[in-house]
Amino acid sequence: MTRYDVKRELRRCYAPTNTAWALVDVPAQQFLAVDGRGDPNTSIDYARAVQALYAVAYTIKFTSKRELGRDFVVGPLEGLWWSDRPEVFTTRAKDAWNWRMLISQPDWITADLIDDARQAALAKKDLPAIAGVRRETLHEGTSAQVLHVGSYDDEGPVLAELHHEYLAANNLTFAGHHHEIYLGDPRRTEPAKLRTVLRQPVRPAG
Repeated sequence: MTRYDVKRELRRCYAPTNTAWALVDVPAQQFLAVDGRGDPNTSIDYARAVQALYAVAYTIKFTSKRELGRDFVVGPLEGLWWSDRPEVFTTRAKDAWNWRMLISQPDWITADLIDDARQAALAKKDLPAIAGVRRETLHEGTSAQVLHVGSYDDEGPVLAELHHEYLAANNLTFAGHHHEIYLGDPRRTEPAKLRTVLRQPVRPAG
């Protein structure tokens, strides 16, 4: 059985090599999603939300393999981040961040299967945050994207370059939330070697 792997199927979106901002066309995808607010480094709600996402994602994976005969690699953790004040990202004022954490799902995973998996995971695990996990569709289209290598806290200058130089130089403006894809495990990888895809949906300015 060949396992579907979103990192392989959508390499331009999940395995970029460019370390300078460049445009990419991102297709429509479906995700598991859960929302929250606050500093991801200290928020208990954030930690519980991520646990809940993985609990449902693995339940879906095993159900798909057992009942549909279709297996897949659980995708990396992703996040949409936003605020009424974009400068909180370049200044790293994390308490003011809103977030929507995501895990990509293959297109054959139905809304009913997601609902059933959520209920099954909730019955097995003492994780109330599972109740907040839902299906989310996202079509970002044209986006500025870069591979950032290093600590999450070193993203500020990279984002400042996007906000104050790249967008203006290319006559572009924001067209959606800031998106990050975490390709490394911060529990096992030293900060200087973490790899994160930074993405910003854009549209022509004016």
